[in-house]
Amino acid sequence: MAKFARLDVLNEIMRIGMVPVFYHSDFETAREVILACHAGGARVVEFTNRGDNAYRIFSDLAADLAGSAPDVILGIGSVLDAGTAALYLSSGANFVVGSVFNPDVAKVCNRRKVAYIPGCGTPTEISTAEESGVEIVKLFPGSHGGPEFVRAVLAPTPWSRIMPTGGVEPTQESLNAWFKAGVCAVGMGSQLVRKEWVVERNFSAIQQTTADAIAMIKDIRGL
Repeated sequence: MAKFARLDVLNEIMRIGMVPVFYHSDFETAREVILACHAGGARVVEFTNRGDNAYRIFSDLAADLAGSAPDVILGIGSVLDAGTAALYLSSGANFVVGSVFNPDVAKVCNRRKVAYIPGCGTPTEISTAEESGVEIVKLFPGSHGGPEFVRAVLAPTPWSRIMPTGGVEPTQESLNAWFKAGVCAVGMGSQLVRKEWVVERNFSAIQQTTADAIAMIKDIRGL
């Protein structure tokens, strides 16, 4: 069962402006990555459903963090169907992300008052998701269309909230382009949780890059 209310989760994503996205098959390594992101200021973290028995790792992480870092808002990504969504909701997912929009997943999440952030790549997909109660859509892949796509979509529908994942880098140039285009937040995966840092267990680098990116986002927003 989700620990955090849907509105609180959505507001925190927009307040911070960045959601780290990653997967790792080892519980201890995954835990260290989450704690490093959290220490860098990223309270909301997306663990992706990309490996065998990923839900077991996720469930163990949710149970552990409830005691060791109770303010971490842990969600699940790469969810494509309602059955998978239900499995992770029962394991404590506080939000559900997908690379595509599935109306059945939206129904499951809405019944439980859990935020659903589906992947959308066209204005029609964004509008369809919003009709199903979606507050934030995930532009995926973000590299397809880039900031110009966001700017073009928001011109006729300024009420849309868009969070690109893919094509976002923890640099002033990249973040400035996305946020000036009007995104409400960004998802950041391999550019933030870099493979070599994880292999080397260089979690301090992940923490520092997270902190630097969030600081840049605040500066761009004028906060």
